[in-house]
Amino acid sequence: MPIFLKLFQFLISGLTTGSTYALIAIGFSIIHNATGIVNFAQGEFVMLGGMFMITFFTVLKIPMIPAFCLTIICVALVGLILEKGPLAQAKSKEILNLVMITVAASIVIKGLAMIAWGKSSMTLPAISGESPLLIWKAVVMPQSLWIFGITLAAVGILNIFFRRTRTGKAMRAVSANRRYAMLAGIPVQRMLALSFCLSAALGSVAGILLTPITTISYDAGVMLGLKGFSAAILGGYGSMTGAVAGGILLGVMESLGAGFISSEYKDVMAFMLLLIVLFVRPSGLLGDGLIKRV
Repeated sequence: MPIFLKLFQFLISGLTTGSTYALIAIGFSIIHNATGIVNFAQGEFVMLGGMFMITFFTVLKIPMIPAFCLTIICVALVGLILEKGPLAQAKSKEILNLVMITVAASIVIKGLAMIAWGKSSMTLPAISGESPLLIWKAVVMPQSLWIFGITLAAVGILNIFFRRTRTGKAMRAVSANRRYAMLAGIPVQRMLALSFCLSAALGSVAGILLTPITTISYDAGVMLGLKGFSAAILGGYGSMTGAVAGGILLGVMESLGAGFISSEYKDVMAFMLLLIVLFVRPSGLLGDGLIKRV
């Protein structure tokens, strides 16, 4: 196979996984902007998205679109419970304490998922079947096109939501300054709960899209969460545009590393890129460049 065709094939593969990393990274950014914390349960939302979709679509035989919507609702409710439960009721609101609560929540969710679905890896059928498409002699699975399209649609809808709707503007105000937003009459606690719901919903979409091209298991959320977090850091933590750029770049580097070197080193290549970028530009590719020394 000619080198340029191999490169194009690896780019398509990287864009596919990178798009799902972008959705996870956006979820991290939404919660960080609203609360200032890192939600280490974000990867579990991705895992739950795949697991609930398998349950509704494969086991209960619910049609795909209703199963898709039910999955998003269920995972969003898990995000709401996390915010309204341990995070909202915590006596200490210190950032470190809240972060550790999300770590504990991740462990609990993973344990409950193991009890509910077992330890075996599971998968979903592709949305449009398994027949590949040929684009410039490169093999492209229809699932990849769905991933690109749904990711672009999600980013576009979020952009409109945050810039054009009253609720979205209220969430941005809470992100900018929670105290001033409260003085302006914005229901801050409601906005925080909504941020967790949105973040969980995005994670569930990533899980639904990713499961047909890989597999999903109760412990898959850890690595997926790390990849999404790395993408958010790489692009500029807190930036939605940066999250998309970081996710795609991370996915492409993984694919190129697996294709031209070895699949054993794909994670090494991705994280090496992260370290290099942070060494040169600590705020990330599209960060605001403000560094705080502590």
